[in-house]
Formats: sequence, C-alpha cells, structure tokens
Amino acid sequence: MFLKSTIPDLSIAFLIAMGCAILLGIAKSGIKGLAILIVTGLALVYGAKESTGILMPMLICGDIMAVIYYKRHVKWIYLIKLLPWMILGVLIGVFLGKDLPEDLFKSGMAFIIIISVIMMYYWERKKDGMVTNHWSFVALMGMMAGFTTMVGNLAGAFSNIYFLAIKLPKNEFIGTAAWLFFIINLFKVPFHIWSWGTINLASFQISMTLIPIVISGFGLGVFMVKRINNVKYRQLILVLTGLGGLAILLQ
Repeated sequence: MFLKSTIPDLSIAFLIAMGCAILLGIAKSGIKGLAILIVTGLALVYGAKESTGILMPMLICGDIMAVIYYKRHVKWIYLIKLLPWMILGVLIGVFLGKDLPEDLFKSGMAFIIIISVIMMYYWERKKDGMVTNHWSFVALMGMMAGFTTMVGNLAGAFSNIYFLAIKLPKNEFIGTAAWLFFIINLFKVPFHIWSWGTINLASFQISMTLIPIVISGFGLGVFMVKRINNVKYRQLILVLTGLGGLAILLQ
C-alpha cells in the first residue's frame, strides 16, 4: 500500500498521513493557511515529489465538496482574471519541475514554504494596506500560484494574497478559491500521470485510503469555520508551517 516512506516506522508514517488528510478536509472547508502543513507532512512521509501525486486525488475530492457547499458564493469575475495566469504558471512548473533532482526539489519546496509563511505573516499584519489591482499584480500572483501548485501544491499563499488584496468577504473568498483550485487541479492531473509519473497505481491506492479521512475533515472544518477564532489560529499555523519548511530543508 505504501510507497517507500522516508519515515522508517510505517505506523507512524500512516498516522502522519491521516493527520494531513484531516487537515486537508478542514482546509478545503474554508480555514486557510493549512496547505503548507499538509504538503510538509506528506513530503516527510512519501518524499517531496512522490507526495504531489498522492495529494492530487485528495485535493480534488476536497475541491468537489467545497464547490458544492460554497456554490452560491463564487465571484466569477475574479476567477476569470486569475485563472489564465495560473494555467501559464502550471505549464512553467511542468517544464521546470519534471527533471528536478529530488534534493533540489525538496530544497525548492522548503524555500517556497518559508517565503510563503513570511508573505502570509506580512499580509496578516498589514490589514489596512492597499494593494494595486493592476493587471501586472494579478499576473504575478497568478503565475506564482500556478507554478507553486504544480511543483508542490503550494499555491494557497499567492492566491490568498490576491483575494485579500481585492478584499473579498469570507464566503466569497472561500467559494471563489474552491472553484479556482477545482479547475486548476483537474488541469494538473494529466501532467502528473503522463509527464511526471507521480500519479500511478501505487500512489492512487494510497490516495483512496486517505480520501474518507479527507471527507471527515471537511465535515469537521465546516463546524469549525463558524466558531473558531481565526486570528490566534492563523498565527499558530504560520509558526508550525515555518517549522515544517525547516524540517523538509534539514531532512
């Protein structure tokens, strides 16, 4: 059932994977800032590059639930603005990420994680800051989101910055992001299968084992979204995320 894990004890490895699946469901329900923890945990268990293929079916499952639950809140105008640039970023990621050595790939993921944490922390602190909505800003955020989602499923920081900049309310933020990533993740699947080879029978079996846990996490997340104090929670996630990036770098 497992690919070669980087953690010798398979029971511990699967517990970490289960934790990541729960966090993924919670993240897809609307609690942002968890994606990097999920990527970090799965990379520690299955390897940086292999984990991207395992994660894809799980992400799409979460996307489907989010699209259904928040279907009334999507703002298509902002999705249409960002989507073409994200697709371009994905294609750049396919080209540059296919033949990256594992060590370089891992270091790149750690770098993206740490930079993402810094960016998210900055934007959380700069609540009243004004950000341009010029096409160049949209292009930069879209391409960075597309590239990072292809090489490490780490687009959340860049898409969050864009949605924060245009000041989308909470439900519109979640609904628009749900449709954006549902489309982008479906677009990525053929590249993972035929170009990178990261989605295969072995990886798909692992994904299917974890998907019921993703569904449970989504239900838990919907309950939490309406009740959680997001300020202190997001601060904690930023700290844990930074530690996760260092863990990959030092592995």
